[in-house]
Amino acid sequence: MKPLFIYRIYFTTLVVILTMMVQGVCQELPPIEVYTPKDYGAENQNWSISQSDNQYIYVGNNKGLLEFNGAQWNLYPSPNETIIRSVYALDDMIFTGCYMEFGVWRRNDVGRLKYDSLSAQLNKALIDDEQFWKIFSIDGYVLFQSLNRIYIYSLKDETFNIIDSEIGITKMYEVDGKVYFQSIGEGLFQIDNGRAVLVSNHLILRDANIINVYNKGGNLLVQTMESGFYVLEGSVIEKWQIPANELLSKVGVYCSIQLHDGSFALGTISKGLIHLTTDGEANYEINQAKGLSNNTVLALFEDQENNIWLGLDNGINSVNITSPYRIYTDDKGTLGTVYASIIYQGNLYIGTNQGLFYKPFLSKESFKFIEGTKGQVWCLKEINNQLFCGHNLGTFIVSGSQVTEISSIDGTWDIKPIPKTNLLLQGNYNGLNVLENRGGEWRFRNRIEGFQNSSKYFELLDEHTVFVSHEYKGVYRIEVDNDYTKALQVEKDSINKGLNSSIVKYQDKILYAYRQGVFSYEKQSNVFRRDSVLSQLFPNNKYTSGKLVVTDDQMLWGFSKKNLSFVAKGKLTNDLEVYHISFPSELRKGMTGYESISSLGDSKYLFGSSTGYTIIDLNNIVEKEYEITINTIKNYKLNESPKLIGSHDNAEFETKSNNFEFTFSIPEFDKFQEPEYQYRLGGFNNEWSAWSNSPSELFENLPFGTYTFKVRGRVGDSLTTNTSEYSFVINRPWYLSTIAIILYVIGFIMLALLTHFIYNRYYKNQQAKLLLETEREMEMKEMASKQQFMKLKNEKLEQDVDNKNRELAISTMSLIKKNEFLHTIKNELKKSKEDKNVKSVIRIIDRNLNNTDDWTFFEEAFNNADKDFLRKMKAKHPALTPNDLKLCAYLRLNLSSKEIAPLLNISPKSVEVKRYRLRKKMDLPHDASLTNYILEI
Repeated sequence: MKPLFIYRIYFTTLVVILTMMVQGVCQELPPIEVYTPKDYGAENQNWSISQSDNQYIYVGNNKGLLEFNGAQWNLYPSPNETIIRSVYALDDMIFTGCYMEFGVWRRNDVGRLKYDSLSAQLNKALIDDEQFWKIFSIDGYVLFQSLNRIYIYSLKDETFNIIDSEIGITKMYEVDGKVYFQSIGEGLFQIDNGRAVLVSNHLILRDANIINVYNKGGNLLVQTMESGFYVLEGSVIEKWQIPANELLSKVGVYCSIQLHDGSFALGTISKGLIHLTTDGEANYEINQAKGLSNNTVLALFEDQENNIWLGLDNGINSVNITSPYRIYTDDKGTLGTVYASIIYQGNLYIGTNQGLFYKPFLSKESFKFIEGTKGQVWCLKEINNQLFCGHNLGTFIVSGSQVTEISSIDGTWDIKPIPKTNLLLQGNYNGLNVLENRGGEWRFRNRIEGFQNSSKYFELLDEHTVFVSHEYKGVYRIEVDNDYTKALQVEKDSINKGLNSSIVKYQDKILYAYRQGVFSYEKQSNVFRRDSVLSQLFPNNKYTSGKLVVTDDQMLWGFSKKNLSFVAKGKLTNDLEVYHISFPSELRKGMTGYESISSLGDSKYLFGSSTGYTIIDLNNIVEKEYEITINTIKNYKLNESPKLIGSHDNAEFETKSNNFEFTFSIPEFDKFQEPEYQYRLGGFNNEWSAWSNSPSELFENLPFGTYTFKVRGRVGDSLTTNTSEYSFVINRPWYLSTIAIILYVIGFIMLALLTHFIYNRYYKNQQAKLLLETEREMEMKEMASKQQFMKLKNEKLEQDVDNKNRELAISTMSLIKKNEFLHTIKNELKKSKEDKNVKSVIRIIDRNLNNTDDWTFFEEAFNNADKDFLRKMKAKHPALTPNDLKLCAYLRLNLSSKEIAPLLNISPKSVEVKRYRLRKKMDLPHDASLTNYILEI
């Protein structure tokens, strides 16, 4: 029952919540990075914190083991679904302890942690309800502490040694390579050679709850929960007399650590974090009202960059105690937005939209309001050892906690001395005004007539030339008279106007700044020219404000989206160089166009914000080296869940597994440092991407090929020392594989051969067919030629026949005409008297009428015109006589009896008789036409 009793006491201390007292203290605190349960994706309570060699942070949470790589939180559920109370990182191993279980996590091939139980290897059973609250290593051993036992695990031979406590163990401590633990009611023990050896059983060490034990000058410094620190020297124990003892007597400390510089961080049950110096003085207190997520601190850890990690009852916080930034937060809204600040006569003055406030510089006192300054303060200027305050209501001189009004002209933007005079020039809402020192007192003298524009930014080129920048109208060059009463000439410069632009004088040069850069005025040419060096105050695409500020130590400052920048002489030369400090605009919370920064001395500067101010110590800015790591690689097919893959180079993937997601990180935990990433995928796009804050990148539907993913990072202006990369291959689809291509080639060759064969055969057939068709065409042409020839021949024959017929007709007609003529002559002669001579003529006529030569000539002509007719007639009618054939020939010519009569030298009647007899010989029917019959043969 004793362990249960201790267990109840242990948890009773955790639930004691004290009401916080409002502290009237002004403190500039280190930046705090807040991680809520929503951010890390687990439960509220966090019990233990550690860091691995690769700077990853590990946290024991109610829900499991949390891992943070600087960009992304990962949760590994507890092996038995219980609260992880203790975490310890050693090399590449993460040891954890929870309820009835302890073991080790190691990273597998795909970048995920895998758990192996060590308690399962014990030969001795665990005690019921045993939980493991502390783990650390020493000399090759890892120690696991519960409220009942300490388990000592040998990394070399993987064996265990167990130390029991009959009453109970509250905590285990390591001091200079020695292990101590407290057993309630018995005292403080040391583990020596695997055995528990009593160090002291002093009443305080028996009854008080010891939070931690440290080395102090060779003695043990023992910290208790409620009564502060004690020094154990031999057997004597004494209270450590420090300034913070009164504070420690009022708080309950749950955990503590000694930091790298010897100071102490105390985590309390209800007061948040207390930081003590090495001398035991309370340096600062940070609670929920000042930025913590919760006032109950369950775990503390200092990482490799000296940030203090807090495991809280509600969330995880990281305090950047070595940061060059210290932040004052106006959590009550008393101050408002800071527009001006200055150190004057040992006081820090703050000009805000609520008025003018002050406090002794470097003190922790609260700011005090100066009566009579309620309203907007625009500037604070020390001129000739007097402090001037430019106010919405006018101009004041400040002395200690009081102000004296010297001008009631509304809206004093700025005040500057006029060289070689006892005058001051101030810019107001209504233009330019002059203040004069008379008898040691400053008074308003006059307004400069002829220029009425609001003069928020102005600078004197010389005694009589003033430049005024108006962000909506442009830059004016004003020549004033010798008495500074009126503007003799007002000339608007040709340079462009710009939103949030400004004009300042730096190293005797007039500088005008707006979005396009910083421009320097050249007096000889009377123009503004861009200064390539000073324009680096506004990096590309990072412009937010053209406001330039020259601090009292002659440092020129500019403000951009990611950085606070300043100009100083180079480290190796006297040339001016621009330096950038990472200070993102969303974190600095300044008023754009109204940024203010002032020198506090010793390279410290105060930057005003809408919630207070930030002090920047340039001495604490150190250049760090960073490394980037590819954390996980996911691969998946379309419409399938992603799966983690190993980081081995030249891995091969299926064609459809062509979607890849990479996560990467830089382990940087400073609140004001924002890691940026740049990548490229060789084989897809060899150009580097634009810088981005995203710690992951997705590539979808990549074609087959060989790829190399490269990623690099930067923090501020510092590039990572390495470029992390991963090479992989997306295989060709099966139809484009080597075997497939070989088959395609073989198939193509076979297809080509087959095609060649088919085409060859086809062309041969076509050639044969074409040859046949050609032959046919030739034959057809030859036949056509023959037919044409025959036609021509027939036409010629027909023409010949026609000619012959014509000749026959002509000869026939000639014979007929001749015979008719002879018959006419003969008849005429017969009518004459008979005369011997007449008769002889008649006989001659008769001989000519019966001349066979005429018939021979006719027969020859007839046979030429109608070959074979007479032969056919003779063959068909053998009985025909030559005279019958003559008659047939004449009938063939379709001659009438009258025409035939002269040819036969007979009368037409005799011709009819001959025709009749011819019909008889041919045996023609009575109704048949002799002429037609002869014509048809």
